[in-house]
Order: sequence, then structure tokens, then C-alpha cells
Amino acid sequence: MRYLPKSPADREQMVREIGIRSIDDLFAPIPAEYRLNRDLKVPRQMAESEIIDYFRQRAETNAAGYAVFLGAGAYHHYRPVIIDSLISRGEFLTAYTPYQAEISQGTLQAIFEFQTMISELTGMEVANASMYDGSTGAAEAIMMAVRITGRKSALVARSVHPEYREVMHTYSQHQGLPIAEFNFLENGRVDMRDLEKKISADTACVLIQSPNFFGTIEDVTAVADLVHSKGALLVVSIAEALSLGIVKPPSEADIVSMESQSFGVPLGFGGPYAGVLATKEKFVRQIPGRLVGETKDKNGKRGFVLTLSTREQHIRREKATSNICTNQALIATMATIYMTVYGREGLKELAKQNLAKAAYAAGQFGRKSKILFEGAPRFNEFVVQTEKDPHEANNRLLEKKVIGGFPLKRFYPELGNAAVWCCTELNTKEQIDAAVQAVGQ
Repeated sequence: MRYLPKSPADREQMVREIGIRSIDDLFAPIPAEYRLNRDLKVPRQMAESEIIDYFRQRAETNAAGYAVFLGAGAYHHYRPVIIDSLISRGEFLTAYTPYQAEISQGTLQAIFEFQTMISELTGMEVANASMYDGSTGAAEAIMMAVRITGRKSALVARSVHPEYREVMHTYSQHQGLPIAEFNFLENGRVDMRDLEKKISADTACVLIQSPNFFGTIEDVTAVADLVHSKGALLVVSIAEALSLGIVKPPSEADIVSMESQSFGVPLGFGGPYAGVLATKEKFVRQIPGRLVGETKDKNGKRGFVLTLSTREQHIRREKATSNICTNQALIATMATIYMTVYGREGLKELAKQNLAKAAYAAGQFGRKSKILFEGAPRFNEFVVQTEKDPHEANNRLLEKKVIGGFPLKRFYPELGNAAVWCCTELNTKEQIDAAVQAVGQ
């Protein structure tokens, strides 16, 4: 939508039309002590040439050419140039919902393709048009499980991303929904005995992450068998979407929530990203957000529409499955283009490269430091425990233009001087060797 500035005459006419003397009358209900009786302290206006020069100077301070070994939920993958070229087209370049199907067929089809690809990747039967991100998607999955089962509590593994868990508690704290946590073993996988001890007849769902925050791939089948034997649902959260290029999809789960940032979405200080929620068709009425469906128009031609939108703006608020507003359609389109460009074999090859480089790096680090959580498969992340605080090593690495691993002490004090390291297709052998040498100093 274009911004159309109003002239003084336009404003005067608008004021007369609504029956007020001045624009200040609109703010009359606000007590005087809460009004700002001065001009805002904002910089002066700039000419276009000045603005370009200003941002050029700011851009010169950007850090470029760094080797990145930081993952922990946000991953440094290569982004094909075609992604930005396509999403910049006027037909796609909006975050807003395509309510008018007649003029939004391209956007609706892109979302439909996104849903289809996500369903195939996750082994689920249906996926929605996207969530805000992986953390809110996981929280929404718990709410969904509560609606399906009628039970009033949830269990979450401590090996789930700590900030995902914080979001879950934020969602649940005012809904009378207690969320308890269960532990992990020395190999990084969930503690099945602890889970079995804590699961009860009031547990709506058990949520695990695979690969988990330590990079360990969980035994989803074993967890699913235990959870289902207790009448609860299994939710699997995935922070590293690229793992599905090589890891068996969690088809035993009832709900899969995922962060799609790895699929062509740039690292932007935490967002915007796009979450995913996929499930079995029998639960489709409880899925949050929207679903785009395929249909035929009156002439029998293939078309796409918003099939299901059980949110508070479309139905009675008390019957809505979620208060999610505009979904992340533009970011989901990035992921759709990424998956289309690479295809099934391309994603598999990328995943193999991530796996191989992480295995090599873990082996090299293991010569001078301790690798935690050995004995279980992992994808592109691993945990290195050192004698010194990993923050010190990271400071040394920054001087060498290397961004090191994520220190774990803040969230897992029992692990001591440990950090999660990540390797992607963008990390070279030379970068890995240099990082190992710097950490070992």
C-alpha cells in the first residue's frame, strides 16, 4: 500500500468532517500529565544523498569475512542469490496475509508448496502456513496437545533449546498449565527412566528436540513408544531444519514444530525467522494459524484459497486455536525457494557436508579438549569442554576473525567450561584447524 501524504487543506477537511476543532482534540481523553509538551528529540531530516552517505559510513563498520562456528538455534548457511531476487518481486514482497484469493494466487500457491514440502520433510500429513519462529511454534504445539487430549500438563526435555523453554513457560504461566522438565544422559539423549517416572495421566504431551541443543540426535521411536503407552502425545521440535536432509524424519511424533531459518533465511540478530507446525490430519482442526488448500474455481481451473483459519480474527475468540496474527509468509517463501533450488538430493548433499565437517572438527578438538555427549549420533553440532572459560577462548578467536562456540554455563552450570560448536558447509578445513589451535593455546 502506498503512503499518500496529506496537505494542510486535506487535514482541515478531515477535521471538519469528524466534527472537531483541531487534531489536539483527538487526544483530549489523555490526562495532561501524560502528554509530551515538547517536540520529539529526533535528528533533523536528511536529503537522499545524505542518507546514502550515512548508511555507507555505518556499513563500513560491519564485520565481514569471519569464520562462524556459532549455531545454537541460528545457523550460518549459504543463501543462493536467487532467493532475494525472487522475494523482491512485487507479487511476493509483503508479510501480509493473502485474504483476497482472486488477486493472490501466486502467494497462495507458494505457501501451498511450502506446506507440501514441509509435510514431506517431517513425515507429517499436514503443515500450516508458518508460525512466528521455532520457539513460539513449540509453545503452540504444547497448547495444541492440551486441546486435543484435554489433559493439563506437559513435560519438556532439558536438552531442548533453553530459550525455547523460556518461551514455553511464558505461554503457559497464565493458562494454568504446569510444564515440568526431565533430564538427559551422559550421551546427550533424554533420560528415559526420568521421563517414565515423571509422566502421568495428566500429561498432555512430551516435547523433545532432535537434534537437541547439544547436537545429539534423539531416539524418537523409543520416546514415542513410551509416551504413547501413557496416552500422551509426542511433540518433536527441530531447530536445525537442514538435519532433515539426512536424519530420518520424526514420523512417529504427533506434532512437529520446526525453525526454518536454515532454509535460506539470513542471520539477522535473531529474526525475522519462520516457524513450522506439522501434524497428523486427524488433528487438523486444532492446528494454529492458517492452512492454504487447493481447489477449483467455477471454470474448473486449479486454484488456491485459505482453507482453514481458526484464529480469533476469523471466529469467536474463545473458540480460536491461537491468537497468532499475520504469519511469516515472506520468510516461508524464502524457505520454499531454498528447498526448490536444492531439491531432495541437494539437501541431502548439504546435510552430508555438515555432518562430515562436524565429525572432523569434533575429532580435532578431541585431541586437546574433552568432547561431551559421546556415544550417540549427532548432526552438525557438538560440545567441547575446556580447562579455561570458553569466553576467554572466544575473545582470542575474535581477534583472528573467528566466531567461536556458544558457552553453556549460563544454562547448564553442571557442564562447567563447555561450549556448543557448529560446523556448516561454509566452514573449511583450514578454518577448523585454526580454531582448534587457537582454543588449545
